[in-house]
Amino acid sequence: MTAADDPRPDPDALLRAAAQEGRGRLKIFLGAAPGVGKTFEMLSEGAARRRDGTDVVVAVVETHGRVETEALVRGQEVIPRRAIAYEGRTLHEMDLDAVLARAPRLALVDELAHTNAPGSRHPKRYQDVEELLAAGINVYTTVNIQHVESLNDVVAGFTRVRVRETVSDRILEAAEIEVVDIPPDELIERLKAGKVYLPQEATRALAHFFSKPNLSALRELALRRAAQAVDAQMLDHVRAIGVSGTWAGGERIVVAVSELPGADELVRAAKRAADALRAPWTAVFIETPRVAHFGDAQHTRIARTMTLATQLGASVATVPATSVTEGIRTFVADARATQLILGKSKRSRWFELRHGSVVDRLVRETPGVAVHVLPVEAPAATVREPQRRGGWGSPYGYLLTLFGVALVTAAAGALFHILDLGNVALLYLLPVMAAASLFGLRTGLFAGIASSLAYNFFFLPPTGTLSVNNPENVVSIFVLLGVAAATSQLTSRVRAQADMAAASARANATLAGFLHRLTAVKTAAEAARIIADDVRRLFDVEVLLLTPEGSGDGGGLSVLAATRPDYRLDTVDMAAAQWAFDNATAAGRGSGTLTASEWLFQPLRAGERRVGVLGIADADAGAPIRADRRPLLASLIDQAALVLERLRLEAEIRDVESVRTRDRLRTALLSSVSHDLRTPLTAVMAAAAELHHGATPELIATIETEAQRLNRFVANLLDMARIEAGALTLAVEATDLSDAVAGAAHDARRALHGRAVRLDVPPDLPLVRADPQLLHHILLNLLDNAGRYGDAGSEVVVEGRHRLDRLCLSVLDRGPGLPPGREGEVFEMFRRLEGSDRVVGGTGLGLAIVKAFAEAMGMTVEAGNRPDGSGASFSLIVPRALIVRDPVPEELA
Repeated sequence: MTAADDPRPDPDALLRAAAQEGRGRLKIFLGAAPGVGKTFEMLSEGAARRRDGTDVVVAVVETHGRVETEALVRGQEVIPRRAIAYEGRTLHEMDLDAVLARAPRLALVDELAHTNAPGSRHPKRYQDVEELLAAGINVYTTVNIQHVESLNDVVAGFTRVRVRETVSDRILEAAEIEVVDIPPDELIERLKAGKVYLPQEATRALAHFFSKPNLSALRELALRRAAQAVDAQMLDHVRAIGVSGTWAGGERIVVAVSELPGADELVRAAKRAADALRAPWTAVFIETPRVAHFGDAQHTRIARTMTLATQLGASVATVPATSVTEGIRTFVADARATQLILGKSKRSRWFELRHGSVVDRLVRETPGVAVHVLPVEAPAATVREPQRRGGWGSPYGYLLTLFGVALVTAAAGALFHILDLGNVALLYLLPVMAAASLFGLRTGLFAGIASSLAYNFFFLPPTGTLSVNNPENVVSIFVLLGVAAATSQLTSRVRAQADMAAASARANATLAGFLHRLTAVKTAAEAARIIADDVRRLFDVEVLLLTPEGSGDGGGLSVLAATRPDYRLDTVDMAAAQWAFDNATAAGRGSGTLTASEWLFQPLRAGERRVGVLGIADADAGAPIRADRRPLLASLIDQAALVLERLRLEAEIRDVESVRTRDRLRTALLSSVSHDLRTPLTAVMAAAAELHHGATPELIATIETEAQRLNRFVANLLDMARIEAGALTLAVEATDLSDAVAGAAHDARRALHGRAVRLDVPPDLPLVRADPQLLHHILLNLLDNAGRYGDAGSEVVVEGRHRLDRLCLSVLDRGPGLPPGREGEVFEMFRRLEGSDRVVGGTGLGLAIVKAFAEAMGMTVEAGNRPDGSGASFSLIVPRALIVRDPVPEELA
C-alpha cells in the first residue's frame, strides 16, 4: 500500500512543523539585482503593519542615500547600531542584543547576506536573523538572487562576477518569499537617473553587471527560485496534513533505471526533459530480491548509471521493494512526481504473458502522472532475466519430496479401509505444501505431479493403472497442482520480504555497530581513524578523511586519517577535495566536477556546517560503488559528520568553560588583590609616615607584620601559578611530623596571636615520605586559616593519629565551623564560606593550595566540623604507602 492508497501525515513533515512552533516567521523580499526596490518594499510593508498596531522596529537598514527610502525610515522606531572598532576605523553593525532586549513583534533587517564586522557575535547577518527567529521575533529582510548559495556559480558564469557574500538555501526554504520585480529596461533607467548608484558608478555598472541580458537572466533566476521555494513549502504542508495527489504546482520528474544497458539513455532523456521544463528530477533504482543474483557486470552498470545521473544534476535514490512496479509506484507517490520516464526493452510474448508488463501496470496504477516510455535496445544476452542459482531445485529436495509422497502413500494405504477418496486426496496436500514451502515452485510442482500420479495409480479405480474413469478425480489431480503453484508463489513473496528485512537488519546492525564504536571516542583523530577503517572494511575502498585546518570553514584542508600510509594527493585531488568542502557537493571521480581526480570526495555535513571531506578511491581501476550499497554509504557519511561535529562542540564547550573559569578567577583575583594588597600596603605606608616622627616598637612590629602578610599573599599567588602551570617539583624525603608541626606552629605565631595553641602530636608517629617545604606550606595555611576563622582567645589544636591503614594530621579551631553540605567547597580557588556576621580577609587561595600540594605528594585533605559542633576540622590524610615505618598502635599492643 502506498502513500497514494492510504494518505497519512508524514512524520518528518510534522516534526518540521512542530519545530517552527514558538519561532518567529521570516519573510524575504527577493530581488533580481540591486535597485529593484527591495528595501523600499520592506519598509513600506513594515510601516503598514505598524499602522495596523503591530510592534515594529527597524533593526538595520541601508538607505544608500536614496531619498525615498530615507523618507520611509523617518517616523519608525530605529534601534541604534553598535559601533565596532576595526583596524583604525569604526564600523556600525546591527545591535543584536538591543533588538533582543527590545523584543518587538516584527524586526526589519536589511541585506540578509551581509558579512558582520570582526568582533560581532556572528560572522553573518543571517545568523543574527536566525537568533531573532529563535527568540520568537518575526523578521522581514531583503536579499538579491546572486547571493543565494546554490546559484552562486550560475550567476558568476554569465555575469563574470563572483559574489563572496552568500546565504544558505536552507534560509530561503523556510521563509515566505515575495519577489520584488521590475523590467530590465526600467531598472536601467533607474541606474541612469542615479537612483541606484552614483553617476560614475552607474556608468561602469551598466557596461558590466547591469547589462540587459544579465538582468533578464537574473530576473528569471529570481522568479524560478521563488517558485521552487513555494513548491517545496506546499509539498511539505500537504505531507504534514496527509493529503494525497501530485499537487503539480511545479513539474517533478522521476526516471526509473535498471540493470539493462540502455539505462544511461533514459538518464540523458530525463536530463533533457528537466532542462526543458526547468524542473527538479530524480533517478531511482528499485532494489528487488532479484538484485541478490545480479552479476558484477550488472552491479557495475547500475552504479555507472547512477553516477551519470549525479553528474547531470539529478538526485538519486535506491528503494527496496518486493517488485519493480510497487517500488516505482510508491516512490512516485511519495515524491509527488508529475512525470515518470521508463524504458521498455523488447520482450517475447511468452515473457509478458508470464510476468506481465511493468509499463502497462504503471500506466494503469499512477493516475495523474505523465508516463514517458522510451524504447531501450538491449543485446539478447542481457534481455534474459537473471536466473536464481539452483533455480531447478536441488536433487536433495526432489529425493526428499519423493520420500514424502511415498510416506503419504503408505500411510493412506494403511488407512484406506477407514478413509474415502476425498480424505486420501487431502493427505497428498501435505507433501505438496511442504515441498513448495521448503524448495520453491519447481519442486512444489514436482510434488504435485508425483502426488497426482501416486493418487491415481494406487487409489483411483481402476487401481494399478494411470487411467481415470471418474471426472471428479480429474478435479482432485488439478487441485493438487494448483495448491503447489499457489503455495510456491506465496512462499516466494514471503522469502522476498524476509530477504528485504534481513538486508535492512544488516544495514541497521552495521550502522549501530559503527555508532557504538564512535560513541566512546574522545578525540577527532581517533574518530577519523575508526571512520576510515570501517568504510574501507565495508566497501573495500581506500579512504581519506580531511578536515579544515584551524577554526572555521574558510581554511585549507589537512588529512586527519587515511587507510593507506602511502596515499598521494596531487594538485587536482586537493582542488577536488577543497571544492567538495566549499560547495558541500561531491567532487572528483564519478561526480560532475574535477573528474580527473583519482578520488571521489564526499562532503561531511552536520546540518549547515561542513566538518570535513571523505575521500574514496577504489583499488579496482576506480569502479564505482554499487547502487545497492550507496544508501549505506550515505548513512555512514551522515553519522560520521554528526560524530565529528559532536566532538568539535565538546571541544568548544571545554574551551568556553576554561575561558569562563579564567574569567571567574581573574575577577576574583582582582577583587582579592584590591583588598588584600591595599590593606597591608595602607598599614605599611601609614607606619612609614609615622617613622618621620620617630621609630617605636609598635610601628616596627606593624611594618614587619604587614610585610609578612604581603609576603604570604604573594607566595600564595606564586604557588597557585606554579600549580596551574604544572611546574611543581617534589623533593621527597623521610619527614618527622612532630618537627614539621612544631616548625609550622612557630612560623604561624603571628597569625595565631591571641589564641592558645595545643600540639597533640605523639613523638612516636612514624616518618612519612613528603616534600618538607610543601608540607610546611600546607601546615602554615591550615594554621593561618584557623587563626582567621577561630574565635578570639580560643584554642587551636593540632593532633596526629595513626591507624592501621593511614596517618591523620588534623587542625581544629573553635569558631562558626563550616556550612553543612558545603565542606568540599572550601578547597576551591577564591572560595570563602563566611557567615553573614563575620567578615574575614583573605584571598581564598590558601586551602586550594593545601589541596593541590597534598595531592601532588599523594595525600588527601578533608574538611568538616568538630564532633561537638564547636568549630571546624581540617585533616591531612597520609596513606599507608607513604608511611616509612609502621609500628603497632598502642591500642592494639
